[in-house]
Parts: sequence; C-alpha cells; structure tokens
Amino acid sequence: MNGLKAGQSRKRKASESLEKPSDGSINHALEMLQWILSPVTIEDFLGMYWEKKALVVNRKNPLYFKKLVSLKAIDEVLRKDAVLFTENVDITSYTHGERKTLNGTGRATATSVWESYKEGCSVRFLNPQIFFKEIHTLDATLQEYFECMVGSNMYLTPANSQGFAPHYDDIEAFILQVEGKKRWRLYEPRNPEEYLPRVSSRNFTQEEAGEPFMDVVLEPGDLLYFPRGTIHQAHTVEDHHSLHLTISTYQKYSWADFLERVVPAALSIAIESDPEFRRGLPLGLASYAGVSHSDQKCKKREEFLQKSQEFFGKLFKYAPLDDAVDQMQKQFQHDALPPVLTASEKMKTVSSFPHQFRENGDVMSTVKRFSADTRFRLLRKNIFRIVMEEETVRLYYHVNNSKIYHEYESVFLEVDSELAPVAEKLLHAYPQFLSATEMNIPEVSRKDCLSMLTSLWEHELLMLEKPL
Repeated sequence: MNGLKAGQSRKRKASESLEKPSDGSINHALEMLQWILSPVTIEDFLGMYWEKKALVVNRKNPLYFKKLVSLKAIDEVLRKDAVLFTENVDITSYTHGERKTLNGTGRATATSVWESYKEGCSVRFLNPQIFFKEIHTLDATLQEYFECMVGSNMYLTPANSQGFAPHYDDIEAFILQVEGKKRWRLYEPRNPEEYLPRVSSRNFTQEEAGEPFMDVVLEPGDLLYFPRGTIHQAHTVEDHHSLHLTISTYQKYSWADFLERVVPAALSIAIESDPEFRRGLPLGLASYAGVSHSDQKCKKREEFLQKSQEFFGKLFKYAPLDDAVDQMQKQFQHDALPPVLTASEKMKTVSSFPHQFRENGDVMSTVKRFSADTRFRLLRKNIFRIVMEEETVRLYYHVNNSKIYHEYESVFLEVDSELAPVAEKLLHAYPQFLSATEMNIPEVSRKDCLSMLTSLWEHELLMLEKPL
C-alpha cells in the first residue's frame, strides 16, 4: 500500500447548475450558499442573522428552486425506488392541536402516499438526498463550507392543512420554498435556556408558543432562515399546496460540544503531569463548602474558591485544543455525505481506470504508472482529516460514505508518520495541483512522495490535473 493501510474505526454558476466542474470545493460551496441567500450577501447574513434572528427573502421567482425537486419527481421516485415508511417517509397530520403519525408498514407506494395526501395528510421525506441527486449535490456542496453535517428534510403538504405542532429544533434551518404557498409563524424562545438549544423540543400547545414575532407566507422561490431554538409552525393557505426543502446544519457543533471534548482530556493530562492536581483537598473542607454552607463567609471558604479558580485557569495549559478539533472533524467524516462528482472529475479519478474482461473470465487492467511530474490535488478540500490516534497517524475520510446517515462505520487509512507531510502538503495547497517534484519535502524522497500520492489516488481521495 506504499505507506497506507486500510482499516475501520470502532466506534456556469450555482444558479445555472448544481453540478459544476470543481475549481475548488470551497468556492463552489460559497457560490451555492450565495445562491440560496441572494440578494443578501453571505457577509451580511453572517453578521446580521446567523444564530441571531430570522431572515425572509421574497424573490417573486417561482422557478428559483424548481430544479431541486417537483411533484412529478416525487411520483417517479415512489414508483421506481424502495421508499420505506418511517425510514424514508412519514405520513403526518395535525388537527385540533394533536399531531399524529399515520405510517403504514413496508414500502411507501405511490398509491398509498398519494391517497394519504389527498385525504389531507402531510408527507415528510426524512432523507431525500438518497433519492434526489440535486438535493444530494446541494447538501454535499454546502458541507464543504460549514465543515459539519448538512442534512435535509422535504415536506409536501396539501392545501389548508398543517403537519406538525409548534416546536423548536436543534439546527440552523434554511427553508427553501419550491412549490405552492405556506404560512410560517415564528415565536421567540420561551426562556434563556431554550436559546440556541442542543436538543429539539417536545410539541407545544398554541398557548405555550405565545404570540408570533413573525407571520409570513412563503411563495415559490422564497427563503426563510431561522436559528435553532426558534419555535415555529407552518400551515398551507387555502387552495395552495406546499412543497419545501429544509436544509439543516450546526447540530451539536457548538462551543459546548467542543469543550465537552477538551475539558476531560485536559484534566486527564493535568492529573498525570502536575502533582498540584493530585494534592489532597483542604482539611475541614466539608465544614465551609457545600450547598448548606454556600452563604457562609469565612477566610477558609474564600481561599478554597480562589484555589478552585486557579485550578480552572491552570487547566487551560493542558487543554489539547487541536486534538479536540480533530476529533470533531473525525466525527464530521463519519457524518458527511459522499461527494457528487461531475463527469469531468470522474475522468480524473481512479473510477475511470480501465479494465478488460476475457472470455476465460480473466480481468485485465493496465497498471497506471505516474511520473514525478504528474499533478494531483484533493478530491474535495475536506475529503479527509489527519488525526493522531493511538500513536499512529490516521486519515479519516468520507468519499465512500453512504447517502444513508451512518449506514457504515467510519473508515480511515493508517499512514506512515514519515509520509504524513505529503497529506499535509495537499491540504495546505488546495485547490492547487501538485506533483511529487513540486512538493519538495526534504524529509520525503521523491520516490516515496509519488508512492504516497499514488496510494491516495487509488483510495479515491485525489484527482489528477488531466484525465487519464
């Protein structure tokens, strides 16, 4: 494997086409996000709305999101693919303040889904990226920018009906109105504890939700964004159905999630490295500390509080911040959707490697020999993450992930530490193409550098500058 060993962990513009030859996945992701937000700029969005307040964009352009999905496309999927109740589709209703899930069992056939729809039920696709390539492309492109999981749900609601009770979610939500009209009512979090929550809420009654701060009707081509913790409910208007796509991101990607990884690791290192953390607690501590002594004021208690504060400050010195980020990005590699390659990109990857089949059953392939001047680059900016783990260097990657969330265990390549600088150089140089000669890594010979590049290419992590 030339330095690599396979293994598994335990545990035109975006508006013109969603499939664009890659000139850098981050640039493409920025174009995609700008297409979603336009005419609001990404800079204004991040400064004024992101995690702060809701945004509505009215476009008066009914075809804006039309390429993503349609009723006809949904019907085709229901007829030709194995769409399953509960796993892929939910049939729901919300009447008289009560939400119900009315799923059948087994396959959700076109006939059963459309009959439920005609009876006033809503249809929710839980993982539309499995069946609709344009949605897969949208999610896989945006995840390059957000550097964490980007997911989607799709909702089809008949006229004059509602599928869900008021509630809030634990994700940043982008509502893309594809067809029809839908009235959205948004409510402020009920208390500070529900601001930017880390888990979704239960269903609320109308009285618990209170009065909305926003009441808006989305029409085809419109966008609605709101931060996690925003209580919301939606209802179709009279004589208009609704088809919308919810793009979600930043689930469990907060400072809290980062610190949950850092603090225990820092404490473990501090305990091992610093005898001060192993010293005994003060004698008599129970006499002046604890809930029953919380209002007590004495010198020993003040000294205890001061010493505790010093320990928290000292703990930062031992905090493995980079390791914690790597662990979060390792999780992203498990969560991420596989990239969608254009035809021109496929011609530059190992997937275009030719094979011939003889009548006797032999499979013949021409061994591809690259030269030191053959130029490569990463398939995507975030296609792998270098992680120091169990005294080895591992490259966790997502190129072979399923479109079904966590269908497979996370996968990594184990890299000889002497060759890890080749992977680092590719990361830092992206989107530039580099050859073994151009890398010029003093501690790695040109031959070993080319061997490493070839191995990464064989694992579908790199693309060539020119097609085979």
